[in-house]
Parts: sequence; structure tokens; C-alpha cells
Amino acid sequence: MVTSPEQDHDELVRQVTARAAQIQVRIANCTDRDVKILCVSKGHEINVKAAAFAAGFTDLGENYAQELLAGAAALGVAASGSVSSPRWHFIGGLQSNKVRSLAGIVSLWQSVDRLSLAREIASRAPGAQVLVQLDLAGISGRSGVAPSQAAELVRNCLDMGLDVRGLMGVGVPGPPEESRSGFRSLSALADELALPERSMGMSNDLEVAVSEGSTMVRVGSSLLGPRMSQNPDSAG
Repeated sequence: MVTSPEQDHDELVRQVTARAAQIQVRIANCTDRDVKILCVSKGHEINVKAAAFAAGFTDLGENYAQELLAGAAALGVAASGSVSSPRWHFIGGLQSNKVRSLAGIVSLWQSVDRLSLAREIASRAPGAQVLVQLDLAGISGRSGVAPSQAAELVRNCLDMGLDVRGLMGVGVPGPPEESRSGFRSLSALADELALPERSMGMSNDLEVAVSEGSTMVRVGSSLLGPRMSQNPDSAG
């Protein structure tokens, strides 16, 4: 039996909605707080991103500039107060020279981890909302500022006029419980700096993250199914 594009879309929406309900149950088993699910659409076809948006995920997260630009070209960019198009989050390691192309498209820059990147965002998107990303693993090559240097970077971002909403972190590889201490320290630092947002936790470790105070979990494959390519070290 051949299905129409509309039928395929409706089935994708149904699948995403069903998986979202499962994620909500996992969160509810950990807390009665409101924890946002950021749908990480990176690595998925445009039709899957469209189904996620139709299923109610108005915020979509991407790791790569070109993929985010392609998604925004296909699905649009949310205007202020509008829900007719997605709000795009950039959640991956970002080269400063990519900021220009993303300014005006990204609603929340989640991976600000150095002064030069903050300066470029402040220049290209004055007053932009950002999260400062912490390195919770201490692994060479990973994005993130050392926790001991995070407060200074937050102050510098604020001095540039950026709207620092909170902190972001990626758990360590391995069993979820091994990420608990890092998530706990991120949450404590956010408290110390009076920052409301704590973006931490992904598909495999969201229970640990939520129990340690996460306000936003970044979930991709558990919502949208397998990606075209997998990178276990990515931010969502």
C-alpha cells in the first residue's frame, strides 16, 4: 500500500506525540516541577523536524550551522511572540565565524563557552539570550568553560549586554549516575549566580539531571527515532 505525504506526516506526528508522553512520564517520576523538553532535531530530515513542530515542540535544537540554516529555510523562524514557526536553539560547539549567518535566526545560544564567541554574538545579535556551557567532563576536545571560570564568563557576557538565562552542560560518557556530581555542581553554580535556566540531561541521563535540578532536558532520538548519523558526545 502506498501512503500519501499527508499520511506519512500524520504518522510521524503520532509517533513523536507517543514518545513525548513517555518522556513526560519519566520526568514526572522524578519531580513535580515543570521541566521543558527541548526537541533536538539535529541529524534528522526536514519532514521529521516538521513533524516534531506539528506535535507541539515549538523549540528545536541543532548542533550544526548549515543544518540549522536549512531547517530555518524550510520551516521558518519564530517572530517575537509567534508560534507559527520554530524557535531555534544552537546547542553544539560553535565557531565564531558561523555566528553572522545564524544571527536573527537563533533564539537561544546554548553553547557559549569562551569570551571570543560571546563577543561575536553580542556584536551580531545584541541582547541575545544565551546559556554559558560548562565542561562537566574534563575531556580534551569537549566544548565548555571550566566551572571555576564560568562566573567570570557570565559577568563578561552580562557586561556585553547579553541576556544570560542560565547554564548548560553535557554529562560524562558512561552510566548516567556518573554525571550526577557534575549536574549537581552546575545547578549549585546557577543558584549562586541567580540564573534560572539549567539545561542538562539527555535521553539516557535525564532522570539524574532532573533530580539534580534541570529545568530543560535535550532529547533527540528518544523523541524522533534514529538519526541519519550518531555522535554520542554531542550536546543532545
